[in-house]
Amino acid sequence: MEYVFNLRQRWHHFLHNEELKQKVYSIVFESDTPKGRLFDIILIGSITLSVLLVILESMHIFPHSAYLTLRVLEYLLTFFFTIEYLARIYCLKQPLKYIFSFFGIVDLLATLPVYLSFFLHGSHYLLVIRAFRLIRIFRIFKLFRFIYEGNLLLRSLWMSAPKILIFFFFVLILIISMGTVMYMVEGTNPDTGFNNIPNSIYWAIVTMTTVGYGDITPVTPVGRFLSAVIMLIGYTIIAVPTGIVSATMVNQHKKQEKRKCPRCHREGHDAESLYCKYCGAKLKKEEPVEHINDRPNDERF
Repeated sequence: MEYVFNLRQRWHHFLHNEELKQKVYSIVFESDTPKGRLFDIILIGSITLSVLLVILESMHIFPHSAYLTLRVLEYLLTFFFTIEYLARIYCLKQPLKYIFSFFGIVDLLATLPVYLSFFLHGSHYLLVIRAFRLIRIFRIFKLFRFIYEGNLLLRSLWMSAPKILIFFFFVLILIISMGTVMYMVEGTNPDTGFNNIPNSIYWAIVTMTTVGYGDITPVTPVGRFLSAVIMLIGYTIIAVPTGIVSATMVNQHKKQEKRKCPRCHREGHDAESLYCKYCGAKLKKEEPVEHINDRPNDERF
């Protein structure tokens, strides 16, 4: 009983050891320190090696003994990625925010397949296990953590998501409307591909995205005229999401350039950085810019 009590005390102390959590956080999440930089290099090498193992395993050109070696290496890498995943959860004050984030889901999807293969036994499950193991390729997305441009792109896409969703909803309404109109124009002709509204909507999607499979084509002059209009609209629509994301990327880049270290006064720090990458001093948190429409009605004027 005393041993169990001591074990519980040690476990409780481990879970609430703030000093240890701060050390783990500086290594796992921050790359400004020598240990954090070394950890990032090891993690990048492990991710790259794991992806190469998946590719080599799919080629079926090695002897059986070589595949056993690949499997052992995969188990070792999976163990390392599991420790990394648990360490990130351990040192965070809000672990659920990381678990349900993009990289948290990628980390989980990339680690689970090996463990699932231990529980799904039987010959009729082999194909399912193989499909699960292919999910390991998702580890390559974790490399975006270490690429400034990739991180900036993901953050810009996330911030642009509401505008893009509204624009996508508008395009969806436009496609349904144009597909319905084409059904009304072309649907009366015999042997036409516009024999129902879903087929007409499919044609509108293919045409507006400028893919142009050619499996369904209009034959009437009015239908061809509408096709030309939809093609021209498609060219203009494609550029809109690109403009939204590009504008957000420019704004994010300007914000990062303005972050200045209070000690060395150098700029160019990432938005999520806590310490200066030049001198190691703690950075001030970036205060959000208050928009006039976000204020209460009695404080706007």
